[in-house]
Amino acid sequence: MITFDEPTGIFHLQGKQTSYFIQKNEQNHLFHLYWGSRLEKRLPDYVLKEIKRASYIADADHITEYKLERLPQEYPAFGNSDLRKPAYQLTFQNGTRISDFRYVSHKILEGKPELEGLPSLRESDDCQTLKIQLHDSYQNLDMTLFYTLYEEGDIITRHVELENVGEDAVEINQLNSACVELPTSDLDLLHLSGSWARENGIQRTPLSQLNYRVESTRGSSSHEHNPFIALVEKETTETTGSVYSMNLVYSGNFEATVDVEMQDAVRMQIGINSSLFDWQLNASETFVSPEAVLVYSQNGLQELTHKYHNAYQEHLLPPKFAKEVRPVLVNSWEACYFDLQEESLLELAQTSKDLGVELFVLDDGWFGHRDDTSSSLGDWFVDQKKFPQGLEPFIRQIKQLGLDFGIWVEPEMISEDSELYRQHPDWCIEVPGRLKSYSRGQFVLDLANTAVQDYLIATLTELVQRYDIDYVKWDMNRSMTEPGSNVLTSIQQKEFYHRYMLGLYRVLDQVTQTFPDILFENCAGGGGRFDAGMMYYMPQTWTSDDTDAIERLSIQEGTGLIYPAITMGAHVSQVPNHQIGRVTPLKTRGVVAMQGNFGYEMDLSKLPAEEKVEIKEQIQQFKAIRSTVQLGKFYRLAVPVRDNAKAWLFVDDQQVVISYVQIHAKPNSPSKRLKLTGLSANTLYQLPTGEKRYGDELMAFGVAIDVVKEDFYSQQWILKKLEEA
Repeated sequence: MITFDEPTGIFHLQGKQTSYFIQKNEQNHLFHLYWGSRLEKRLPDYVLKEIKRASYIADADHITEYKLERLPQEYPAFGNSDLRKPAYQLTFQNGTRISDFRYVSHKILEGKPELEGLPSLRESDDCQTLKIQLHDSYQNLDMTLFYTLYEEGDIITRHVELENVGEDAVEINQLNSACVELPTSDLDLLHLSGSWARENGIQRTPLSQLNYRVESTRGSSSHEHNPFIALVEKETTETTGSVYSMNLVYSGNFEATVDVEMQDAVRMQIGINSSLFDWQLNASETFVSPEAVLVYSQNGLQELTHKYHNAYQEHLLPPKFAKEVRPVLVNSWEACYFDLQEESLLELAQTSKDLGVELFVLDDGWFGHRDDTSSSLGDWFVDQKKFPQGLEPFIRQIKQLGLDFGIWVEPEMISEDSELYRQHPDWCIEVPGRLKSYSRGQFVLDLANTAVQDYLIATLTELVQRYDIDYVKWDMNRSMTEPGSNVLTSIQQKEFYHRYMLGLYRVLDQVTQTFPDILFENCAGGGGRFDAGMMYYMPQTWTSDDTDAIERLSIQEGTGLIYPAITMGAHVSQVPNHQIGRVTPLKTRGVVAMQGNFGYEMDLSKLPAEEKVEIKEQIQQFKAIRSTVQLGKFYRLAVPVRDNAKAWLFVDDQQVVISYVQIHAKPNSPSKRLKLTGLSANTLYQLPTGEKRYGDELMAFGVAIDVVKEDFYSQQWILKKLEEA
């Protein structure tokens, strides 16, 4: 529920467990009063009056001791008695950068407006939206702050719209999507970082008087950092402590900052990366910022995870696939790479079907004259040498086996050795006169160019209409360099990165709406664009190109902190592992891959008979737990030695799925138990042994871990729910 109290000027966004307070004062400035556990009745109108901070700065509005720098502003400007990091910065025709937006009016709406041209959480029955309109009378600009409260889901989304209602153009240098001030710096910064093949590692750093910046400058949300930050209390665990977090629904360059000022107040913000962004806002135009999702947890990281998972599964993913279990697939990449031969592929497909696989995916190498990474991107027609009769007969044979068919594309890229480049060399990203950098023998298509967007929409539509395709893997395998466009004006070149994202979203929107029944998987060299923006169009993402089971433990743990299991591609691959050469048991590879959307990256037809038997059983096992993993509730479990093991649990109304992986065996180790969580205390559960135990016992004593006598050991338990006492 969203309410406004006229006497105090306080807005109250009251969720199921959360309260968020904004106060408007007599000067029509907005202040952030509180974000935390739900408050029922009292409006804290005394908070601002009781703030006592020294500030060596001028008074605002010529009011004695009215200093914005020592007050928690809701969406702060720069220079008007506040010299801290602002939420936005504008440059005006006279060269000045000082703005002064004041409250004008507000509306409380049922539902949620869409963001023009951008992905965002979808409207639901439990949401209301607060629109606060501000105005800068000197420059004649309107700014609207949007807050949507999902009451049951207990989350808030925020974005900002800036409208030029004057006559002179304005340059936007920064426009963050959300800003929150907290009164203490006795917190840790938590974020997700890594690199290609090491994505989304959980990092935790104590705050001090410093400016912290988590960002991407690579043209995508990146392998390096995820567009997510959280501030957590020092003693926060899985089940205790307060967590304040932001996740940006955006797939391009972003910045998430935390600034600790001299009096220990903290300002946390997220938005488009301002170092690579400017936007010319002409008269009568409006600029819309991406959406930020704000989640507060008063019960540690576990509750944080549940709120994000619920929000994204209920309101972000394409509705058709949000609660539809995913098929078990086999992908041709690590089985064949570019060496695609129809006979071998059909043998792989037949074996896969016999073992229980449901979807066959033809990966890179099927088009143009693509025998390596040096050619053919952009030429989305069949390589006749590899498929002499074309793809139709091949797909028909796949379908006759009883398998669905999927295909790999990399639409945003172009090879210099391609028909498309020879026809349209000006369609790639470039700065005229500058050397264009190769990466994997490819350039990036200029999606700021509407002609390129139209070409991709038409080409992909024709491809999918021509062939009987059930699944599309959409890859993106390089960062952007020499960012520039042949169709943008000199002023617009500074807008390139964001215009690219708007172009990409237009293409994705039209293609996925035209083919709503096709399962699209997002990939960017693995998890290089694993973000909420892409999830709006594509319900799952290839989590990492690193398929080693042990490396995947931390990658999937970090990704699963905020993104649901049903969005994570997780496959079993061959050993020695193609990325790092490690040899792990097939069982362990299976247990780890069963944490998301399950499949195989290997030539199943070439395996020995005993491994085929094990894989058939593995697939049967996953199908028995699939709905629990992909639609149930997820918990990370405490393990006896955290740096040597990982454990997790999924639970729904039918069963509990528990997985444990230990990295190294140790001699003469004492017997260990794995305590469970998230169970119903009075419900009786049946263990794989046939024994029956109540939920409170299992949460108090756990299940016994077998004696571990080998490295890379795994164990999995499936507990059946029986009845409640």
